[in-house]
Amino acid sequence: MTRASPLLPTTTKSPSRPMSESPSSAMNPATKERLDGWLTERRVLIDEALRRFLPTPARWPHRLHEAMCWSLFGGGKRLRPLLALAAFEAVGGRQERSYDAVLPAACAVEMIHTYSLLHDDLPCMDDDDERRGRPTCHIRFGEGLALLAGDALLTEAFRVALDPTHYRGLANAEQIGTVAGRLATAAGMSGMVGGQSSDLGFEGPIDTEDSLTFLHRRKTGELFAFSLFAGAVLGGGSPEQVQALSEYGETLGLAFQVADDLLDARQDQTERAPEADETPSFPALLGLENSWERALELERRAHDQLELFGEQGELLAALVSFAVHRDH
Repeated sequence: MTRASPLLPTTTKSPSRPMSESPSSAMNPATKERLDGWLTERRVLIDEALRRFLPTPARWPHRLHEAMCWSLFGGGKRLRPLLALAAFEAVGGRQERSYDAVLPAACAVEMIHTYSLLHDDLPCMDDDDERRGRPTCHIRFGEGLALLAGDALLTEAFRVALDPTHYRGLANAEQIGTVAGRLATAAGMSGMVGGQSSDLGFEGPIDTEDSLTFLHRRKTGELFAFSLFAGAVLGGGSPEQVQALSEYGETLGLAFQVADDLLDARQDQTERAPEADETPSFPALLGLENSWERALELERRAHDQLELFGEQGELLAALVSFAVHRDH
């Protein structure tokens, strides 16, 4: 049985701040300490489960497994599976069952996220040579094996999510099927893959706030929403709780993207126009100050979407504040 101690932090509303102020300064130090402890402990659970579910390089096909593990254990934040665990806790799932009820779905979404990054890095997409301070998969293993490693992570994700033995009797067939179906939708053409197609310029121009928001709701927000949905369903949440957490996930995904764009813009210290083949950022379209106000508005909306949960929603409220006010 996989268990962890509760570490629910309290939260504070984030005031508007000058762009020169450190993003992390908006979070109460005690809240940040408790949140950091929760994140560290849950990441250990997730990494242990990923290693349990994923074949090791010692098994055939050895080189393929090595490339998969290189990408999956390359220092990611594990934000999507963490959200699944947080939603599981918010609906009271931990009171009746262990994390084994949610870890298969949490690991599946991380595997899909990793495959998407692996493919994004390929020369035919973003053509990136480095990720998280290491060579990208195709630089280390070659383009062909990198492509196959991404394919394998995608298919392994559904094997992990659909195998009832992984849930150790803590989820029924209806719950497992519902979660796997939602994952396919979130990761597919109407979700992440469709968003990536739009990001590459195949679905028309991205030149307004509405079109950019539409893109990121699909490319990023759908998997965030899935993570919250899965945690709520597998934790035995009510229909109202599942709906509220799914909506929170969409808001969080967009807030995370606006914050990412702001971090990039602060590093540049400019509001340059995007290149002709580059998807614009929120600061490029709205300016830095307006983008920051947009991030704060999304943070407030996410907090409002958690009112149904009372104290049980404090962790998720802290997570959206962390996403908006982080400095890396």
